[in-house]
Formats: sequence, C-alpha cells, structure tokens
Amino acid sequence: MISNRFANYTWGVLGLNILVILWGAFVRATGSGAGCGAHWPTCDGQVMPRPESTEMFVEFTHRLTSGVALLAVIGLLIWAWRAWPAGHRVRKGAVASMVLIIVEALVGAALVVFEWVAYDTSLARPFVVAIHLINTFLLLGAITFTGWWASGGAPVRWRGQGRLGWVLGSAAVGLLILGASGAVTALGDTLVLAAGLRPEDSPLVAQLVELRIYHPLIAFATMGLVWLVWLVAKSRNPSPLLNRTGMYLVVTFVVQLLLGGLNVALKAPVWLQLVHLLVADIIWILFVLLAAQSLAVSESKKNL
Repeated sequence: MISNRFANYTWGVLGLNILVILWGAFVRATGSGAGCGAHWPTCDGQVMPRPESTEMFVEFTHRLTSGVALLAVIGLLIWAWRAWPAGHRVRKGAVASMVLIIVEALVGAALVVFEWVAYDTSLARPFVVAIHLINTFLLLGAITFTGWWASGGAPVRWRGQGRLGWVLGSAAVGLLILGASGAVTALGDTLVLAAGLRPEDSPLVAQLVELRIYHPLIAFATMGLVWLVWLVAKSRNPSPLLNRTGMYLVVTFVVQLLLGGLNVALKAPVWLQLVHLLVADIIWILFVLLAAQSLAVSESKKNL
C-alpha cells in the first residue's frame, strides 16, 4: 500500500514539473523573464510583491510554482528514504531528482541574475538556455525512473547490452541535442517574432537565424535513431508492454514532426510553442520508459 501511494505521488511530481516547465516556456515566449528584475529569489526585492505588471505576475507565478515543485521533490526524497532500504534504486532515483532540481533552480537563477531574459541578446544566453533544457530532460528522466521503479519496475543494467546499449545511448544523446537545439530555436522565435529584432540588429539574432535549419535536420535523424531503438529492443524482448511503449514513442515523434512544421507555418504562436514543448517532454518520458523496459534485469541476476 505504501509503495502504491509513493508511486502515485511520484507520477504526480512528474506531472507537476511538466506544468512548471511549460509555464517557464510561457515566461520566455512572452518576454516576461525580467518581470521581477535582476532579483533572485525575491521578486523586485520583495518576498511577496504586489504585481505591478503582467510580466511581473507571470514571472512571479513561475517562481512560486517552481518553489512548489522543489518542495515536492524534497518530499519525494524524504519519503523514499523512509520507505525504501539503503541502496535501493528508488532511493537513488529520488537523490538524482533532488540534485537535478537544485541544478535547475541554480540555472534559472543565473538567467535572472545575469539578465539573460526577456529580449536580451547576450551571446552567452543560448548556451545557458541549452544547458537549462538538457538539465530539465535529465530531471524528468530521474523522476520517471523513480516512478517506474516504485511501480515495480526491475533494475536496469547498461553494461553488456551490446548493440542495444549503443543505439539507446546514441538516441539519448540525439534527443538531448534535439531538445537543446529546440530551446535555442524557440529563443530565436522570441527575439525575432516577439521582439521584432532583425539579423542586422544583433550578432546573436543573426546566428540564431542561420542555425534554424539544423533543428528539423536533427529531428529527422533522431527520429531514425528512436525507431531503430524500438526495433532492436523488441527483437530482444518481444513483450507487449515494451512493444506498446515503442509504438507510442514513434507515433508521438511523428506527431511532433508535424507540429514542428505547423509551428514554422504559423510563425510560432505561443500556444503552439507550449504544445510543441509538451510533446517533446512526453517523447523524452516515453523514451526513458522504453529504456527502463529494454535494460531491465531480474532481481536474481542483477548482481551477476
């Protein structure tokens, strides 16, 4: 009963973090990142400010929800420590989640303190944005693994997996690069479409415009890797669950490619940017679940 409640709580924490991520994207897309000024963790120097603008309301709301997500992960860690024995994989997943959400908060703080927000065109900004997205994916992955293990999922083993390990690793790297390039492309959409900046106005904008073509190319290449992972995984373990997970992953990826084309055609409206990011998060979570199912080992063999 305790493990069932813990698993449900963990999946709830995962959903909460997805909502926080989407709201963070809304902050970026609407240019509201400077709503609290260069103050962190306070907003405009106040713990509980009275919002004086829409931008301040949006940014302060994001900080509040981020704080709730941090507290939720702290609760996850404490509960895992009390409910599971030392060295258990659920504990390790909860520790990883805790570390990654702290990194997430620190990267977000750096964006605010150095004023790499709103319509800032500092050359360092896209690198930090890419790091932010990669850490976000790793955080979602850690929580997903924790929920999967708490739900009865077997431990995983990477060593000795041969071709499966190589294709899984390649696809994981591809998805992280794809996500980072998508975050940088979204930043370019904000600066060009929302702020109205032109390539001649900023070296950063010029670079972002030149790099736009690479994101769809990376997407198609990564789609091929993900499809290959599914084929290799189900050839080694033809279980109905693994096959369904792989099928959902590939179908969702196809939908994402179509959404990407629609995003370009409609010139990246905010609502579609959020849908595109949500589907990207779902793809990553499905991939993590497919990896967990593909690399699973029985309890009797995990120490061999």
